[in-house]
Amino acid sequence: MVIKAIAVDVDGTLTNDDKEIAPRTREVLIDAQRAGIRVIIASGRPSQGVKRLAEQLELAQHGGLIASYNGGHVKDVKTGEILYEHALPKDIIKPLLDHVRQFDVIPWFTRDGYLYVEHAFVDDIYIRGKACNIIKHECEVCDLLVCEVRSLENLADIPQCKLLTAGTDTYMAEHWKELAAPFEGVLDSTFTSDFFYEFMPKGVNKGSALANVLPTLGIDASETVTFGDAQNDVEMLRWAGTGVAMGNATDEVKAAADMVTLTNNEDGIAAALEKLLG
Repeated sequence: MVIKAIAVDVDGTLTNDDKEIAPRTREVLIDAQRAGIRVIIASGRPSQGVKRLAEQLELAQHGGLIASYNGGHVKDVKTGEILYEHALPKDIIKPLLDHVRQFDVIPWFTRDGYLYVEHAFVDDIYIRGKACNIIKHECEVCDLLVCEVRSLENLADIPQCKLLTAGTDTYMAEHWKELAAPFEGVLDSTFTSDFFYEFMPKGVNKGSALANVLPTLGIDASETVTFGDAQNDVEMLRWAGTGVAMGNATDEVKAAADMVTLTNNEDGIAAALEKLLG
């Protein structure tokens, strides 16, 4: 089996529950790059949110890529060149915001190192029964600065690859269908965790990003291995010649994969690649 590219999701896949890349996983991915295989970080996070991880994996030295915003933006880490970008239609932003404001969720945009939100000092959401200042959490995890704006509609002239909504996990489970319903067939939407529900342009996902970019680099789907654990990884796993679900993945993701590896806390990526690369 010829492998020319490896694409990895971040949270629950590349990183363990402490949000770190374990040494064994890092070593295997760097060795793969030294052997000429491109590594792509494919995440729902903004590009800024995976910069530190890209540095740890030495992507700039080896021609690696970052596919951020669930596939809405792909760039070459070494050159900074944007290889692909697909933003939300400007005319959909106001009706989308008007709709989501009817729910007990926090909407925001991220762009160029900033998290844009209308109310920076909001009440906590609850994740598995524990209070969480989700704006502070997201800024810390993704190395973002928070910027409060009077209206998110004012950012419509700046390309926005997705609108993220955050809410208490149990609330999101009860209301996500109502949240998504008016825009079915117009936008794509997905959970990226049980407390994040996101809206992207129609047809944009991690799989479509890889399909648009990798063939231009001489890499076929059959030569690509992808790793993921959540709903927003399904298209990427299905597109690749070998889609690998983490041991901690949802049942939906495991059903879409060609194989299941160990969990993100057990170096699942390294274990799978050691078998696949020999």
